Amino acid sequence: MQFKRITLLAAASALVLTACTGNTPENNGGGNQSGGVKVANDEPGKKVVIGFSAPAADHGWMAAITDAAKKEAGKYSDVELRVVEGTNDPNLQISQVETFINDKVDAIVLLPFDGAALTPVALKAMKAGITVINVDRRFDSPFAARSTVLGDNYGMGVSAGTYVCERLKGKTDAVVAEIAGIDSLPLTQDRSKGFAEALAGCGLKVSNRVAAEFTVESGEKAAANLLQAARKIDAIWNHDDDQGVGVTAAIKNSGRSEFFMVGGAGSANVMREIKADNGPHKATVIYPSTQGADGIRLARLAVQNKSLGDLVEVEVPREVQLYAPVVTKDNVDRYLPTAFES
Repeated sequence: MQFKRITLLAAASALVLTACTGNTPENNGGGNQSGGVKVANDEPGKKVVIGFSAPAADHGWMAAITDAAKKEAGKYSDVELRVVEGTNDPNLQISQVETFINDKVDAIVLLPFDGAALTPVALKAMKAGITVINVDRRFDSPFAARSTVLGDNYGMGVSAGTYVCERLKGKTDAVVAEIAGIDSLPLTQDRSKGFAEALAGCGLKVSNRVAAEFTVESGEKAAANLLQAARKIDAIWNHDDDQGVGVTAAIKNSGRSEFFMVGGAGSANVMREIKADNGPHKATVIYPSTQGADGIRLARLAVQNKSLGDLVEVEVPREVQLYAPVVTKDNVDRYLPTAFES
């Protein structure tokens, strides 16, 4: 079975947020706009009960994901959102989804701690007639979700690598370091791949690489190890601004300042540093924390048999991928209002 895939690129998910409030035909709320009779998708419709599960909010980005989902659901009188406690235990998250299935919710918005581990229970939910929206960490099977909302992890790496190339233009012997996130996750692998390929385009490579775990403590430890191993560095890309709090602490403790750093995800504290130009961060790459909110909107539209109003397609798309722009001192004011706190 082939699925039609539509990839939408949007800075900080603006396209999805705009499209979801677009117009649909009056007769069934679908997306066939050729008839010229339209109603707003935001108007109340069939009640939709949505179950929401995500990993533990042990860092700012993940907390922002859940908070944004709650706020988005609160905008709709026809949405009942049931949020379970965040967990980094795949078995417990599987149990949470099982409960949603038994409760016969209309939709499940699921950001899995481990996409592969949650695939079987997501498949079970879909077979039970429940609309599943997969957020951020992709399932192993295309049949496990009606729609998938993704950040662009590979694109993050490409954006970071391209910025580093521009800053180090002509310096072919530059030492570039990388502080990754959890290496076992496909998202980390995609980020590293994009970064390496972008650097290769300008004749550079990653000379030193360490991995952290998206937490402040792990970031500080990984950065300390990196700084001890590499006596000279020209640029560092840190995958995650939350672990970047620890990375920055390690840099401060080392007393070193010969390099610049690019962050990842787009936290408010990093953006403030970029704007003030008073620290190692000269840029960060956005990884939208609006994905959970986008998932809520897509779940509501899919259950109510509506579409994205700005598309001719009569169904909600199979996949929505969000853009990964680079934030610098020149454009930081545009992104700071929607940034999350680390």
